[in-house]
Amino acid sequence: MICLMPNCGFLSETSRILEIHRALTDRGAKVLTLTHGGPYVELLRDHGVPVEVLGEGWTTQRVTEFIASIPGIGSPEQSMWSDEEIRRFVALETEAFRAHGVRVVVTGWTLTALLSSQGAGVPVVVEHSGAFVPPLFEHGRATPPDTPLGLPLEGLMPARLRKFLFNKGLPHRKVYTAGFNRVAAELGVPEIPSFPALLMGDLTLITDIPEVFGVPRDRVDGWVPRPAAAYRPGARLRYTGPLFARLDVPVPPQVERFLDAGGPVAYVALTSTSPELVRGVVKRVRAAGPRVLVAATVHDMAGLERDGVLVEGVLPSHRIMPRVQVAVIAGGQGSVQTAMASGTPFVGFPLQPEQRANLDIAVRQGLASSVPLIQATTPAMTRAVRALLDDKRAHAAAHRVRELYAATDGAGNAADAILELAAVGQPAPSRKG
Repeated sequence: MICLMPNCGFLSETSRILEIHRALTDRGAKVLTLTHGGPYVELLRDHGVPVEVLGEGWTTQRVTEFIASIPGIGSPEQSMWSDEEIRRFVALETEAFRAHGVRVVVTGWTLTALLSSQGAGVPVVVEHSGAFVPPLFEHGRATPPDTPLGLPLEGLMPARLRKFLFNKGLPHRKVYTAGFNRVAAELGVPEIPSFPALLMGDLTLITDIPEVFGVPRDRVDGWVPRPAAAYRPGARLRYTGPLFARLDVPVPPQVERFLDAGGPVAYVALTSTSPELVRGVVKRVRAAGPRVLVAATVHDMAGLERDGVLVEGVLPSHRIMPRVQVAVIAGGQGSVQTAMASGTPFVGFPLQPEQRANLDIAVRQGLASSVPLIQATTPAMTRAVRALLDDKRAHAAAHRVRELYAATDGAGNAADAILELAAVGQPAPSRKG
């Protein structure tokens, strides 16, 4: 039995798990889907995926709190879950893994699975890390956050030195891990040794291709943890290709009419952000000239719709993006790859390290521009959107990447990697020592 465990507080992750579920079931695998709840549980059920919610399930308020606590947004001194919540989630997960005879766990931001998988003695596969994986910072390409790193004399450092120290230091940083490690000590399982290890499993899927990610295949598929103490024992990486949502829902008639009305259209799809930020971004995007289609998902966008602005809920972005001239997104793996697979240039503003890494790759490919979060609701956003609308080179670069992505079955490759691990059966260490 293969267990898929999405964090259904995130649309992008829920939809990636849906793609993996499709590919696994197409291959005849037995699949169990567990979650701790969230607003996108029904999206899975609407697509025919049976879902078991462990415990009472997350409330909307708890999901909002959680999103405000993730890396790059919340304080690095906390672990996103309370210690009591980690204990409870780990106990529920471990019991479920054993009861269902689970051989492999596949997750994204249900990070408690990093502990429960060890308690149950099964390997865990992670699909959510995007570009923020060791080969990125081992090649010195991770961009430091805008917030201070706490380095001596940091304010006097040249940008290149600050970036060098950030990349070198990442495997040794333990931000966001304290609560996990307190619970790990109570359970007698190995702790999470570093922040990068918090984002990785026994097998971490690199959901991109070498031509775009920029690291040769042998250096990813043959990656060896260095320093070993900074990672889960035996941790491995594997290229599998782009993985993004292909929601089986139609484009609403009013959206069809909006897209067919003529003139440039910008698509604003911001899922893990506040309604206030979405409103501010839409205002600046509209000022650049294009009409604006907004995927509000679960946000209350009452009053935002006006002349030239159409607001809808959850939309099939893979069907929308090929028909617009520019997209505006935060920078998560799902939205970035949907835009690139659609041949659509985009403006992004990263909220956290993984999103920054995804955007950096797209910018290097020449098909995107990045605006600092602090400037997302300023004229800088207007200028960035206007510039991309008129940038023929960006549109050509986006079409080139679209052709590269079209040749790769990311979901199928991910399913094959998961099935291979299930067949080999390499359980994580269940106890210290």
